[in-house]
Amino acid sequence: MGSSKLLSLLVTLYLLVPTSISSDVSLSPEELTQIPVKFLDFAKKPEIFYSMVNIRRKIHENPELGFQEFETSKLIRAELDQMGIPYKFPVAVTGVVGYIGTGQPPFVALRADMDALAMEESVEWEHRSKVPGKMHACGHDAHVAMLLGAAKMLQVFRHEIKGTIVLVFQPAEEGGGGAKKMLDAGALENVEAIFGLHVSSLFPVGSVASRPGPTLAAGGFFEAVINGKGGHAAIPQHTIDPIVAASNVIVSLQHLVSREADPLDSQVLTVAKFEGGGAFNIIPDSVTIGGTFRAFSEESIIQLKQRIEEVVMKQASVQRCNATVTFDDKSFYPVTVNNKNLHEHFQKVAADMLGIQNIKENRPLMGTEDFSFFAEAIPGYFYYLGMNDETKGKFEAGHSPYFRVNEDALAYGAALHASLATRYLLENQPKTTLVSGSLHDEL
Repeated sequence: MGSSKLLSLLVTLYLLVPTSISSDVSLSPEELTQIPVKFLDFAKKPEIFYSMVNIRRKIHENPELGFQEFETSKLIRAELDQMGIPYKFPVAVTGVVGYIGTGQPPFVALRADMDALAMEESVEWEHRSKVPGKMHACGHDAHVAMLLGAAKMLQVFRHEIKGTIVLVFQPAEEGGGGAKKMLDAGALENVEAIFGLHVSSLFPVGSVASRPGPTLAAGGFFEAVINGKGGHAAIPQHTIDPIVAASNVIVSLQHLVSREADPLDSQVLTVAKFEGGGAFNIIPDSVTIGGTFRAFSEESIIQLKQRIEEVVMKQASVQRCNATVTFDDKSFYPVTVNNKNLHEHFQKVAADMLGIQNIKENRPLMGTEDFSFFAEAIPGYFYYLGMNDETKGKFEAGHSPYFRVNEDALAYGAALHASLATRYLLENQPKTTLVSGSLHDEL
């Protein structure tokens, strides 16, 4: 692909008339800069744009939770079949991995998560959730639609791609660790780099935001059961009060960040669950507390986890109670780290498409994202796609029952997917060519 006259092809794409293009002439820097612009023009055409809108609305009406995305996965496979794109299924229960190109190096991946949240939608509109207690409140319906839109554009010139673009439709981002399961299933076999995006109401439509290095925290959840001896509240001397013990535990846990952590090393420890007792005059036998802990380095998160267990056990003992602490390994996500070389690549492609003034730098966030598993295994890059437009009312942040997606952003996301992958292949052609064998027989 590095020697293909891709600009001419993209002009053809703009006119929606595929043709055969000579591969004897290299692209000039000026022609390279036009690739993202032409992809955006193509993504805004009704044939692509309204296809994404319709797909997004279908998925929004039928939200499915992690590892239960059976109808969503079926819709994705139907779209890929219609486009003639080969794929693997099932991958990690409901995941789908599609392939566009030669099946040979270089390999670059594009990721979209598929799952919804267990919450009731409060937005009244024609395509609101039809499933009680479930809602696409984080934009994953839009993520799927944009990756399918990119696939539709890329498939038009599949014979011109000298390399392979891998489409990763991932289940269970919302706490299920679906990315880890897809990795374990070999979804990123031979892949050299992966890109992922997330819609954001913090930035205007037509803009993007990201940063190199750590961008989202590592984090996990813990639960502790503190056991004492219940009894009548009027005679506490005959009891061992787990509520008092739990209260001391919670106060001591706060010291782990304020007194033990480096102030320049961001950490969070929050106890958000406290369950114990059911009457005003009865001291319970036990209390359950739970919460989350976050940090921006592997060393800090390991230390924090160790100290949580020590503080809970020893503070409970001081109050004559005993305790057990459990950590939910399935919900543990590592730090999301953006590769610095991919950051430079992203900056160039996004600037060519949107203008340098529309590239924002976001601050590191204490939220977690299981894209981190991908970026831990291979070079990865995760960025935010702006969708805010004050003329269309307020766009709430993710995980709100009033969350809405500005569908004008779909064209930008699809075009960025296609441009990032295409330019990556152009700029990372292998030094040697495989003489025999096939890395991906699907192609």
